[in-house]
Amino acid sequence: MYNLFIGRYQSPHIGHQVIFSTYLEKGLPVLIAIRDTPTDEKNPLTAEQVKGLWEKIYADNPLVKVIIIPDIASVNYGRGVGYEVKEIKVSAIVGSISATDIREQIRKGEKRWMMNVDNRIWDDLKTLFTDEQSEQG
Repeated sequence: MYNLFIGRYQSPHIGHQVIFSTYLEKGLPVLIAIRDTPTDEKNPLTAEQVKGLWEKIYADNPLVKVIIIPDIASVNYGRGVGYEVKEIKVSAIVGSISATDIREQIRKGEKRWMMNVDNRIWDDLKTLFTDEQSEQG
């Protein structure tokens, strides 16, 4: 049985990984479900691009599965569905990591974002956001 996480992940960062590690450190599997949202200013990456980033980060971890799901309006359940809904509490530092800030820092050529992103995807993100700016300008 997997522990499900649903998100846009625009872009993946260590705050997400800290939350996933709640289960991974116990040897429990994690399912990262990426919402297939239309690309726009808030969602510059396609679901396929985000999936590729997570698969690169967790390439050597058989406990992680990454899928794309249709965009959702809500998560609902009836009684006795056989699973729990849990909020994972994180520190204020982890909670303050912002994918929006990361995108802006990359676009400005800053380096601060690197401390909040797994180094396996640094080059990918630089390329994705540099290409994005080239296409727009």
